[in-house]
Amino acid sequence: MQRKTLLIVYHSLTDGTRQMAQAARDGAASDGSVEVRLLHARDAGPDDVLAADGYIFATPENLAAISGQLKDFFDRSYYGALERINGRPYASLICAGSDGQNAARQIARIATGWRLKPVAEPLIVCTHAQTPEAILAPKHIAAADLQQCQALGEAMAAGLELGVF
Repeated sequence: MQRKTLLIVYHSLTDGTRQMAQAARDGAASDGSVEVRLLHARDAGPDDVLAADGYIFATPENLAAISGQLKDFFDRSYYGALERINGRPYASLICAGSDGQNAARQIARIATGWRLKPVAEPLIVCTHAQTPEAILAPKHIAAADLQQCQALGEAMAAGLELGVF
């Protein structure tokens, strides 16, 4: 049986989302049963999407939306993968300054178009950054939040390995 692959695509401006994506990667790779690919959105494309069995999409909330670079990844990858990845599992990570719900909805709508199957509620970490200085400052994600990201990665890998989704 071929080893399953989990693709984690992220963009991070202030390092919060990167920390979350790396924690998910660490969790997914912890038992070595699944190949985990962590790619910055600018480096990922339709071939990466097609080669994966499951996905985690990670983004900061920018102006109540997904980041432009993650949107660019979806724009470049969408039609090349359309109708070719139906039913594959996905989850999302959002590093938000306020609530992150709109960014999560955007990812869900794109995933619906790809006919992906959500396997977890969006994991939203709120930094409460509300001033220009706080929004642009480097983020430090709390250990408890990173543990949730790691657990999501572990669950995704286990589900892929066991064929649960």
